[in-house]
Amino acid sequence: MNKGRFAVPAGVTDWVTALGVAALLLSAGLSGPHPSGGPELLGSALLAAGGLTLAARRRAPLVVLVVTGLCAVGYLRAGFEALAVSYLVAVYGAVRAGHRVSTLAVSVGLLAALHLVALDLHAGSLREVVAQARNTLELAWLVAAYAAGEAVRQAEHRADEAERTREETARRRADEERLRIARELHDALTHQISVIKVQSEVAVHVARRRGERVPEALLAIQGAGREASRELRATLEALRDDDTTPPHGLGHIPDMVKRFQGTGLDATLTIEGHPHDVPAAVSRTAYRIVQESLTNVVRHAAATTASVLIDHRPGTLAIRVDDNGKATLHPAPTPGLGLLGMRERVTALGGRLRTEPRSAGGFTVQAELPTNGAS
Repeated sequence: MNKGRFAVPAGVTDWVTALGVAALLLSAGLSGPHPSGGPELLGSALLAAGGLTLAARRRAPLVVLVVTGLCAVGYLRAGFEALAVSYLVAVYGAVRAGHRVSTLAVSVGLLAALHLVALDLHAGSLREVVAQARNTLELAWLVAAYAAGEAVRQAEHRADEAERTREETARRRADEERLRIARELHDALTHQISVIKVQSEVAVHVARRRGERVPEALLAIQGAGREASRELRATLEALRDDDTTPPHGLGHIPDMVKRFQGTGLDATLTIEGHPHDVPAAVSRTAYRIVQESLTNVVRHAAATTASVLIDHRPGTLAIRVDDNGKATLHPAPTPGLGLLGMRERVTALGGRLRTEPRSAGGFTVQAELPTNGAS
């Protein structure tokens, strides 16, 4: 499907048309009866100007319509007999642009002006007057140009309407699919996550009532259950009502860090640079990177501390998450699905991601997300 590969720009087409019409008018005018001397120069200039004006017919169709009409009157008064091809092209362009009433009014005025000029040139002979005016603007050609412009305008309108209908149909189908996914997610996951959440909270409550020490793993399960429940609820709301429920982003990172502190992890958040608005996709990706990194710290790293750094740089949002866990330099850990998902998100935005053990011990996740041009 390479239909647009050899498409000619509209500006080039307009200039080619303008030059072609100007050459046609000059050829027709100079090959027929015409005056000499000053009137010949004036008429030739008006013939050329009428054609060249068509180069602006897309930008200012009504102005071009009036100018070509005045040129037709002018070269008829100078003594040239040439069909006003430039005016016919201008009529087509103006009607195609939707200026039907204005084009009709200008055309009626032009016909009257041409007959008055012809009457001045051939006083007393009605047949000669009408013939001279028709030589400049034939009514049948005028009607044909008007009808052609209207036909193309209606065809383009139908094409736009069909495209809009296709977009609405695609949007409706996407909405239906989104609702179906939301129902399946709700049926498949909500119950199981609720059971995990309730059971973990009951276990924590019973242990505390007995005065026993609550295991860190149980607290982590409790926090993860609450977080999963919130995430699932937010996802379902977003699926059910697209664009009305804002997704998690940079503004939610402080609350997330506090929630991880509740699991026993000494997590800190540092924000550097000059915070400013970033594209929504960058904001969502930053949240997911920090979330996945801290989740991995709690689940796998056996770490006691973790630091999150958000650095607002010119054109870039830098994210760094460090922990003091038990990661070693050799061998490098095999990336899991969480890290792969992180890398896919960052790559899709044109950013960079580094995940590796630190020389001082622990693990580091570093990401740089471009904030210029991300959507």
